[in-house]
Amino acid sequence: MNAFDPALAARIREMGVVAVLVVERAEDGPPLARALLEGGVGAMELTLRTPAALDALRRIRTEVPEMLAGVGTILTPEQVEAAREAGAAFGVSPGTNPRVLEAAVRVGLSFAPGVATPSDIERALEYGCTLLKLFPAEPLGGIAYLRAMTAPYAHLGVKFIPLGGLTQGNVTQWLAEPLVLAVGGSWLAPKEAIRARDWEAIRALAEAARTAVVQTRQAQANGGSRPGSAG
Repeated sequence: MNAFDPALAARIREMGVVAVLVVERAEDGPPLARALLEGGVGAMELTLRTPAALDALRRIRTEVPEMLAGVGTILTPEQVEAAREAGAAFGVSPGTNPRVLEAAVRVGLSFAPGVATPSDIERALEYGCTLLKLFPAEPLGGIAYLRAMTAPYAHLGVKFIPLGGLTQGNVTQWLAEPLVLAVGGSWLAPKEAIRARDWEAIRALAEAARTAVVQTRQAQANGGSRPGSAG
């Protein structure tokens, strides 16, 4: 059993960054997706923190189908089903609620639960989850904490998408960590920029993040040294 489609995980790894978004108006979804794509970011997570999220997802699926769009802040089994019905490519939760994980398995939604402790990892593994969200990444202790916590499980192939406290200033360090599949970028599209419909600002932030991904991957391919811990 694998709770996350391997082909989808490989696509997210290639992109290197997933934009994590709070959208208050469904009509903002398509232009926001286009701005991110123009900046080189082709994956986004629409958080269920507003009533507009699922309608925004539906519009993106119709108008910007090249964007890989998932749903985050999934807290209940009902939200799992709603995300699947709206066409989410994947789902993400801040924690490891067994009822949510059971629902994701039942409906066949690729799912990355949030973890913060070894017990969280073990609970996620019981449901076949090996792609995990580390949250909140920086406040927990950063890369040093991730390495220490994951040591007993690394041989199982677990990978992480860290979120929480990541910025353009420390993203390169996280991207260079072998345990990290991709990073979650909530800084890519601040709520204020979305409210102002400042798509150019969001495009520029996405472009900077994508540049960090490319440069980090090139350094790794050339045998460059890994940056130090971000925390």
